[in-house]
Amino acid sequence: MLVLSISSLKGGVGKTSVTLGLASAAYNRGIPTLVVDMDPQADSSTGLDVPTSTRVDIADVLAAPKSQKILSEAIIPSGWVGDRLGHLDVISGSPRAAEFDRPSLSERYLRRLQDALTRIAKGYRLVLIDCPPSLNGLTRTAWTASNRVAVVTEPSLFSVAAADRALRATDELRQRGAADLQPLGLVVNRVRAGSTEHDYRIQEMREMFGPLVLNPPLAERAVLQQAQGSARPIHSWPGKPAEDVAGSFDALLERALRSENIRGRRGAAPAKNGAQQSEKK
Repeated sequence: MLVLSISSLKGGVGKTSVTLGLASAAYNRGIPTLVVDMDPQADSSTGLDVPTSTRVDIADVLAAPKSQKILSEAIIPSGWVGDRLGHLDVISGSPRAAEFDRPSLSERYLRRLQDALTRIAKGYRLVLIDCPPSLNGLTRTAWTASNRVAVVTEPSLFSVAAADRALRATDELRQRGAADLQPLGLVVNRVRAGSTEHDYRIQEMREMFGPLVLNPPLAERAVLQQAQGSARPIHSWPGKPAEDVAGSFDALLERALRSENIRGRRGAAPAKNGAQQSEKK
C-alpha cells in the first residue's frame, strides 16, 4: 500500500485539486484507493461528493486510532461510485480535527494515523492524504503515516520558497524517526501557457530542485474547477481540455506508483545527501 500525502505550506495553490485529480486517475484505473481528508476545511470530502456531517470522521479516527469499529464506520464510499463500497473510499474531513493541529505533538500522537492505516492495509493499493496548508500537527501526523509526499506549488516567488521549506521539513521528519518518508517531488500547478513569469519560475525550480520537479506541470484550466464544482471526477468530464487534464494526472499517478515500486525493491533507507539525492538513485 502506497500512502501519499499531498501537501503545501502555502494556501491557495490547488492542493485539494491535485488530490482530487489523483483520486480520479486512480478510480479510472480501478485501483483500490482511500482518500483521507486531514484538512479541517474538508474540501476534498465535498469534491468527492461525501457529506461533511458524517457521524464518524477523521477526528474520531485520530481520537481512537486502534478502534476497528470506529475505523470501519469512518470509511465510506465516495459519491463518485454510488452507495456501495467501491474502488474509491473516503474518511471525511471535520473541523473537529483542528484540535489535533497543535504545533507540538508527542511521537505517540504523530503515529495515530499510521496506527489506523495499518489496520486497513490489505484493502487498498493507494491512500491519498489531503493535508492542511501548514506544518502543524495534522500535516506531521499525515507525513509520519506516509511513504511519499507530493508538494504542490505554483510558479511564483512565494510558492517556490514555501516548497523549499516543505522539502526541508520532510527531510527533518524523516531523520527524526519517519524512516519510510521520502519526497515524491514538486507538483507545479496552475501554469499559464505563454506566461514569461511562470516559465522563469519553473526554470528556477528545476535549477533548485532538479529531478524533484515533476512532469508534467499542471496547466490552469477552467474545466478542472467545473468538474470539481459538480463533484465529478475529471476523467468523466467531456471534452478535449478535460482529457488533457486527466492525462496529466494519469502521468503523476504513474510516477507515484513507480516510485513506490522502486522504493520496495531498493529499500527505504534515506539518502545520505538529502531530499534531492533520493530521486537520483
